[in-house]
Amino acid sequence: AWLAFKVPATAITSARTFLFWLGILLIYAGMALRLYAIHVLGASFTTAVAVAPQQTVIETGPYRLIRHPSYTGLLITLLGLGLSSTNWLSLLVLMGCALLGLSYRIHVEEHVLKAQLGQRYQEYMGRTKRLIPFVL
Repeated sequence: AWLAFKVPATAITSARTFLFWLGILLIYAGMALRLYAIHVLGASFTTAVAVAPQQTVIETGPYRLIRHPSYTGLLITLLGLGLSSTNWLSLLVLMGCALLGLSYRIHVEEHVLKAQLGQRYQEYMGRTKRLIPFVL
């Protein structure tokens, strides 16, 4: 947010109020998706990249469509935060950093899941996209 004050030329001036409230809506929608995804994972959810001994591939709830709905929810939340800042530079830096960090995290996570869960996870990867249903 401090970027908005340091580089005022990047402030969003057109439809500012609309984008602010759209951002707030996206924050809530993203948080709801993230919390729902974590709830569906249940005991399989961890903050560290780890696979429990009896863990299975979760294919219910949002995991039917995408492999990382929690991260999709986080990205939607951050997009909302960036839009509500009403500054293009803040939005760009926030989303750029988030995408870089999550890309690395997803790469590491999928490597571990393929190694631990084997063919079943490999097949799941073939049926689902990472972050956006039917797209990415």
